[in-house]
Amino acid sequence: MQERITGFDFARSLALLGMIIVNFTVVMDPKTGSNLLLSLAPLLQGRASALFIIIAGIGVTLISNKARFSNNKLMIVRVRSKLVRRALLLIGVGLLFTLIWEGDILVFYGFYFLFAASLFTKNNRSLLVVCIVLVLLFPLFLMLFDYEKNWDWSTLTYTDLWSADGLVRRIFFNGFHPVLPWTGFMIFGMWLARQNLADTKIRKTLLIYSLLLFSGTELGCYLLKIMYLSHLSDDSSIENTIFLFSTSAIPPLPQYIISAGSSSVIVIIGSLYFCDRFSDSRLKRWLSQTGRLTLTLYISHVILGLGMLQFLGLLENQTIDFTLSAAIAFFVAAVSFSVIWLNYFRIGPLEYIFKRLAAL
Repeated sequence: MQERITGFDFARSLALLGMIIVNFTVVMDPKTGSNLLLSLAPLLQGRASALFIIIAGIGVTLISNKARFSNNKLMIVRVRSKLVRRALLLIGVGLLFTLIWEGDILVFYGFYFLFAASLFTKNNRSLLVVCIVLVLLFPLFLMLFDYEKNWDWSTLTYTDLWSADGLVRRIFFNGFHPVLPWTGFMIFGMWLARQNLADTKIRKTLLIYSLLLFSGTELGCYLLKIMYLSHLSDDSSIENTIFLFSTSAIPPLPQYIISAGSSSVIVIIGSLYFCDRFSDSRLKRWLSQTGRLTLTLYISHVILGLGMLQFLGLLENQTIDFTLSAAIAFFVAAVSFSVIWLNYFRIGPLEYIFKRLAAL
């Protein structure tokens, strides 16, 4: 069990690295530098966040298993209350953080946790059904509502953010990580943690299916897109075809959810294997410690990381090489801070504050 938890922390640190790279790249918007890096960097968009959320779902199952297995109503109420308090605090903190960082994910996390609080007692089949329904509802909403409303795609900014309509629309439908369908990642994580991930056969099965789903989805969408584009000439049809067969996070169509979900499982299983195989390695220990401070480091990468670059006048007109170097440099600093901090304290500074507030 301890190795499982360590493996999840290890995977969380990799998700943090991916998120730092994505956010540095989005903000700095490099146009020059290595063509290879320019083409590879966008592939991480939406993947790191999906991995974070799936691991959060795993955490929900780990903290609720005892209550679920006991079927004790009082224990279930306590766990549900804990999850709801955590959700409300995340929503509040996320809304405040949105004033600084419009790409915030915490407010969305809060709503995912509200779903988790209502579903953690359900059986495995029910969790998968809810997950599938959420994923399939999004294309329906896409046909009924204007997905592009309030967006300025040239600057990736959301107008009318603080009106009632804009806030609800952004959180539930067309924000960076909308409740519909991103909550499916949280619920899938809850289901995943119920599998015996200590069993080598189960790990291998999950890894094989995930590799097949990931490669099949990406290759299938790519080939279909190429096939249809070869027969089209007008700009409108070309744009619609690219949109229809996209596996990017915006918009989060079912094929994106499948691709990002399966790639997340690959990283999680790989992390579990790594932590088992190299249980005494420093890299395993350092990255696992970093994965325990992700709230502190998530806030810090915006305020300290991007904030310092802005103060130094280095946010604009940079190459992709500099952008990725800056992101990796911040991650190295984050790892160093985590290792030093956890030599003296049990949890991270913002994790401690969050825990105390959630207990009120």
